[in-house]
Parts: sequence; C-alpha cells; structure tokens
Amino acid sequence: MKIEHIALWTSDLEKMKDFYVTYFGATANDLYENKTKGFSSYFLSFKTGARLELMRRTDVSEEVTGEILGWAHIAVATESKTAVEELTEKVRAAGFEVVGEARTTGDGYYESVVLDPEGNRIEITC
Repeated sequence: MKIEHIALWTSDLEKMKDFYVTYFGATANDLYENKTKGFSSYFLSFKTGARLELMRRTDVSEEVTGEILGWAHIAVATESKTAVEELTEKVRAAGFEVVGEARTTGDGYYESVVLDPEGNRIEITC
C-alpha cells in the first residue's frame, strides 16, 4: 500500500497552488469545481509521485493557528544540505515565515521548517 494523496483545506486556492508550484516544483491539474456543493480543488503532483489536494468549500472557514492535535506538517526531501539552505532562503526572501532554521535534528535529519501562505508547516529536509 501507499498513501495516494493528502488533502488540505484552504481559503485561497490560487495563492496556495502558486506557493507549492513555485517553491516545491509541484504541477497542478486544472481547477475542479462543484458549484452545487460550493467546492473547488486542485491536485498538485510532485516528481516522486506524491500528490497534495488543495480544497476549498464555502462552509469550511475556521482558521486555527499554532500547534493542534492532528496532522503536524508535511516534509519535502531535497538532495542536499545546500538545497535545504537555498530553498529556505528563497522562501524567506519571498516573505514567507521560517519557523525553524536549517539544522541537524536529533533524529538525524538536516531540515528547516517554513510556513505556507496559510500557516501550514513544511519541513524541508535532506
């Protein structure tokens, strides 16, 4: 078995799609809309086959900040420490928040942690 995709509710589909396409090399499908349900989504595909579904529905609007129970982050692997550092700086230079500077963690990853436009945590690892 494998995880087919992970889905994420968002309030701004276009902004989130552009973020993952620009900084993480995702490819987006065409926008799917179900006007009856007030639902729209993009599937973002990554070179490794992983997929992220960004979803918006008119009745899903509560924003939560900080750490909560449930999914904590996604991790995106790069090929080297230099790549971790370069991508972290590229994201920072674009005005997105870096909440964990590049470092070697206790479990052996070299990683940084950045926030996407809606505050979801992304570990950039190698």
